[in-house]
Amino acid sequence: MYNILVCDDEKDIVSALNIYLTADGYQVFEAYNGKEAIELLQKEDIHLVLMDIMMPEMNGISAMVKIREMSNVPVILLTAKSEDTDKVLGLTVGADDYVTKPFNPVELQARVKSQLRRYMQLGGGAVKEPKDVLCIGGIELCDRTKTVTLDGEAVALTRTEYDILKLLMENPGKVFSPNQIYELVWKDNPYGTENTVAVHIRHLREKVEYNPAEPRYLKVVWGRGYKIEA
Repeated sequence: MYNILVCDDEKDIVSALNIYLTADGYQVFEAYNGKEAIELLQKEDIHLVLMDIMMPEMNGISAMVKIREMSNVPVILLTAKSEDTDKVLGLTVGADDYVTKPFNPVELQARVKSQLRRYMQLGGGAVKEPKDVLCIGGIELCDRTKTVTLDGEAVALTRTEYDILKLLMENPGKVFSPNQIYELVWKDNPYGTENTVAVHIRHLREKVEYNPAEPRYLKVVWGRGYKIEA
């Protein structure tokens, strides 16, 4: 089953698209502005985005730029007939296609299938083999030897610190909640474990950050969790 993110500030359009796409067997995630779309992309495994251009808080063009900083997921823009300039701009910053409102459901479904087929053929939806060596900035993690270096200097991590760093480095830019980190690293019931994760993140920062008080890599996203900056 493919996951499709539908983003439009008009709830009737989102609802209609949900009906069409669900009937085709897709799972649909809903957002009503670009900011919500970015947040969902960071949390969910999305295979295609349908996104309006004119939206409050963060429009489709700005969201498109952010999406391309973190993912190559196909994006189809939903545009009004009068938005020719925005169509061109959207394609320039990385959109894959566009559909003009009011759209024909059959045409929309065909474009969705075409983009998904292309994405899968290019390996975008394939399960990625884990890499032996992960590099982000000055941090290098070698999973074969279980070693970490910062600007070429060896860093001594505990097993848990290593596993947390590896999880974040394998998913640059993706936000993990404390519960998600605990569940994936400790492989145990995550409830009530926020402080445990926070302590390990603090110790990890002390070892891989030049200035732990102003971290360059390990960032907190307030109210949501932690990520590593690509």
